[in-house]
Amino acid sequence: MSAVLEVRGLRKEFEVASADGARERIVAVDGIDFTVPANGAVAIVGESGSGKSTTARIVAGLEVAGAGEVLVEGRERADARRGRASRRARAKQVQMVFQDPYHSLDPRQTVAACVAEVLREHFDLGRRDRAERARELVERVGLDQRHLERRPAELSGGQRQRVAIARSLAVEPSLLILDEAVSALDVSVQAQVLNLLAELREQLVVAFLFISHDLAVVRQISEECLVMHRGRIIERGPTDHVLDDPQDPYTRRLLAAIPREGWRPRQRIGDADSGVDQ
Repeated sequence: MSAVLEVRGLRKEFEVASADGARERIVAVDGIDFTVPANGAVAIVGESGSGKSTTARIVAGLEVAGAGEVLVEGRERADARRGRASRRARAKQVQMVFQDPYHSLDPRQTVAACVAEVLREHFDLGRRDRAERARELVERVGLDQRHLERRPAELSGGQRQRVAIARSLAVEPSLLILDEAVSALDVSVQAQVLNLLAELREQLVVAFLFISHDLAVVRQISEECLVMHRGRIIERGPTDHVLDDPQDPYTRRLLAAIPREGWRPRQRIGDADSGVDQ
């Protein structure tokens, strides 16, 4: 199967201030290589600071790599010319869905306007055709016409994430990056969004690069899993193999940290009884 994304020798450093005011360089991504096949789903997992989100932002074009190559559909992303036309072309290849959709949606716009705005930017469609296409996209992500005239503040977290997904899919990308896209949702809504993503990948022939710290979620969404630690990929393979028979001690520690069935957090003396959000 051909690769929609090829990452070769990717490296990224940041300069930060130390406690004494001196400047030091931190290696966030340290010479990693991986591919995402067309219509495939690859997950990158690791703790906060492992380099997984920096990798995603470089692939999306939101950060510039210090070294290495990022090829989407065989073309080097860093070689793209500047300018609006170039940005539009790159956006049609790769889209990104973030953890908090509220900040990626204009609070003043209705759902219909949020989606139609993307269509206006990327396609030569009349107003009526944009409205119809926006309605189709909103319905495709599991919402209905009642939601079209609502604004982000009037939606639940899961509904806002569905709108963000609809906006990303509006440009018909070949790769969708999901950076902790379900981690802020409760378990039941999380499962619904994951099922939706699986259906969309099959229907639309789009590849996923899924960024997460949650190995239980990764099993549901990806065929291949990459484990990052301190900027490097320390384990990789088919998702079930990595999660069922981890070879690296770091991966085993991540798995050991997953709460098991029946687990309940210890309540400190003096804490009030906790309720469940409805």
